[in-house]
Amino acid sequence: MVETARGESDRFVLPRGATGFHRPADGPLPATDLRVFRTALHTAARLGGGALTDVEEQAYPRTFHTATLAGRAGESVVLCHAHHPWIAFARTRRDWYADEFLPPPPWAHVFTDSGLTVLGGDLLAGPLSSADTSVLGPDEWRHVRYHGVSTLGGVLFNAWD
Repeated sequence: MVETARGESDRFVLPRGATGFHRPADGPLPATDLRVFRTALHTAARLGGGALTDVEEQAYPRTFHTATLAGRAGESVVLCHAHHPWIAFARTRRDWYADEFLPPPPWAHVFTDSGLTVLGGDLLAGPLSSADTSVLGPDEWRHVRYHGVSTLGGVLFNAWD
């Protein structure tokens, strides 16, 4: 949840395209600018005293791009949602995630400075029930149930077919 200035809690709202599914009648899903992600990765590598070792663009059925940064503190896996400008961090590369998210590293501000939104590990590992899921359609809920997804991150960073 996100804390507001008045102390109220706003639920994380899942917009259209958050799961990677859409109805063709609704038009194409938005796309995160991969150039912005790549530029931020190079900047983060410099700040972290390391190197960008690889970038894997989103491919069906994954909903995210993946990159690995190698630095003084070891390797960091960076995930970038393909349809919304969300960034997450994980310890290992996978085709889907449930609750394996890490807190953002000190250099994560590079992504927010670039216009992307860094999502914390606690938020992503939190229960899906704490998010506003009102836009999810029947097909999306079928996948949630079929794959046994119970976390927000599991819905956002998936490889459902």
